Amino acid sequence: MRPGLLKSLPQPLSTLVTAVTSLTLWAVWLGWDQHRDVHPDGSSTGPYEAWQVIGLVLTLLPSVYWAASRRHITGAVVGTTAGLTVASFYDWSDDASGLYGVGVTLVMLGTAAVTTGLSFLIASIGRRPQPTAPVTA
Repeated sequence: MRPGLLKSLPQPLSTLVTAVTSLTLWAVWLGWDQHRDVHPDGSSTGPYEAWQVIGLVLTLLPSVYWAASRRHITGAVVGTTAGLTVASFYDWSDDASGLYGVGVTLVMLGTAAVTTGLSFLIASIGRRPQPTAPVTA
């Protein structure tokens, strides 16, 4: 087996881990809340509350950090973006207005942009010069 092949295996693994984590966390934080809140004046909000979305974002951070700190920026970005995009598409595709496509696109673009910036920041902070081992004769 070529040495380059062994080095490239963790990148798909980090993509898979971040994608599965994103799908799972969407289900945990947002998947169970499907009803809009109707206010006394007739307006409606929801179905998600701000704390649910904040919880989703905060619990996604460890998997993004895990991938980006290993210099698997592509895995962090592609996996997280794919996971949240698939989850939002599945969750919203029954919308009769057809506007779910706009929402899914915004989730995809926003996730890709934020995860890219965050991944590069994590990878650049983690770049420290490696100490050289003393040469013994």
